[in-house]
Amino acid sequence: MRRARGASRLVQQTRTGGLILATICGWLGSSELARLTVHKDGTASGPLLGGAVSFMLARPHQAPPVGLLPDFNEGKERETGTGADVLNNWTSRFVAQLAVPGAQRLTIQRDGRSEDVLVDVETGSWTAVYQDGGRWVVRQDGPEALWDHVEEQFGRWCAAGAPTLEGFTVTVTPEGQTISW
Repeated sequence: MRRARGASRLVQQTRTGGLILATICGWLGSSELARLTVHKDGTASGPLLGGAVSFMLARPHQAPPVGLLPDFNEGKERETGTGADVLNNWTSRFVAQLAVPGAQRLTIQRDGRSEDVLVDVETGSWTAVYQDGGRWVVRQDGPEALWDHVEEQFGRWCAAGAPTLEGFTVTVTPEGQTISW
């Protein structure tokens, strides 16, 4: 997930035992409300509240402009067992955001088909996932293999029994934020 800017400062401003309600979100558009309790050691942790809820953001965060799109004919192509349909479900899309926090989603029409594209402006990485008959195909390029990260994270979540978002825990330390289940 994208590092929470200022989250550590918010924890420092809250007394031990105090509660913080914060929206956790990413550029893929799936957000959740977290209820964090501040601990004596200067950290905070707590569950996501689930239910596809969000709260007014303290500061608006706009995704960076995508700019000029890459040449989607480039990159390495392979079959994938994780289809782009995981991006259509709120919870699985939230899990995908954990894997590719800087990615934005676009849908494009190419060669008579719809392709779901993830673009990470900061790294210059991209991935395109589409259906070809009864199979899913991924093509990706750039320094980060974005769909590989999504597949790995989604696989770990499924192997854990696909817990609901209420089973996720957010931890904030001076080093940053982590989300686990």
